[in-house]
Amino acid sequence: MDSSAITKEDKKKLWSVIAASSVGTLIEWYDFYIFGSLAAVLATKFFPHTNPTAAFLAVLGTFAAGFIVRPFGALVFGHLGDKVGRKYTFLLTLILMGGSTFAIGLVPGYDSIGIFAPIIVLIFRLVQGLALGGEYGGAATYVAEHAPAAKRGYYTSFIQTTATLGLFVSLSVILIVRQSMSTESFSEWGWRVPFLLSIVLVAISIYIRLRMEESPLFAKIKAAGKLSVNPIKESFGKKENLRMVLIALFGITAGQGVVWYTGQFYALSFIQNTCKVEFVQSNYIIAIALLIGTPLFIVFGKWSDKVGRKYIMMAGLILAVVAYRPIYKTMYALTDVTLKTEISNSEMEGTSDEVITIRKGIFGWLFSY
Repeated sequence: MDSSAITKEDKKKLWSVIAASSVGTLIEWYDFYIFGSLAAVLATKFFPHTNPTAAFLAVLGTFAAGFIVRPFGALVFGHLGDKVGRKYTFLLTLILMGGSTFAIGLVPGYDSIGIFAPIIVLIFRLVQGLALGGEYGGAATYVAEHAPAAKRGYYTSFIQTTATLGLFVSLSVILIVRQSMSTESFSEWGWRVPFLLSIVLVAISIYIRLRMEESPLFAKIKAAGKLSVNPIKESFGKKENLRMVLIALFGITAGQGVVWYTGQFYALSFIQNTCKVEFVQSNYIIAIALLIGTPLFIVFGKWSDKVGRKYIMMAGLILAVVAYRPIYKTMYALTDVTLKTEISNSEMEGTSDEVITIRKGIFGWLFSY
């Protein structure tokens, strides 16, 4: 779409497209992050209790499995989107994601079905990863195909906010549920509520998505009979195309993924499990940080239309390399009870070796020289 030719009606339609795409993608991210946000609780439900540290690492590994299959989801559903259109692909990814999230909330714990509990949960996490891989890239493509070429950075930046807002919504729901009942009730059954609520959110999103139309660019290509016969083969079978795919995956997306997850989701895990900050307080800390940081997606998206994407991305990656280590070291130091003068020696003597091991275990390499 030419930016000089966009009318008021086109602009209104574009915002409707962005809203419909963003709501669905936000809900998918909510579904995806509920698992990670409740990692500390899930470690006690789906894994053996004999070794808490190993159980927590197993939960993180299960969470990571969803990321491993995301590229395959992008390939499968990207191919499907090129064949049948974005709209129906969106609906399929929503159903897969919402159904998997709801199902995790119903899986019996390790005490009930033993090793089958983590296996079943892992399968659902893999389905979630596949669905998200198709949804996120598809939503950005869908909006980009509606947006004026000169403002694609600005308009697609609203899709980028959905990952952060999805994490924020997941934390908010967890806090609301947690504070509406006792600690014992939440630990026993309340943790399932955020998973089960996803079915309501997905139903709303499906209703919205059913009212969407195909992107004008896809409709034009389809009408002209120029749809790709085999998108995957064309992407990986031609040397030049394969080169671009590898650059996008390992040269751009991989680095950005590390920056995003280290700065947002990983920070929550670090604060809760390494710094030992109380569950509710740690969620409040990350939620506030997300609210402050989210508008910057729009700011830099709009700026990228003026100065280009490359230099903004490079600046962000370099800033992360320089700043992440001292930031995490500072968070660790601020929560180190041995440095707090108001803590008495008798209280410090009661600190167990297990707590110290957990604090310095998983993420200890960040602070070693």
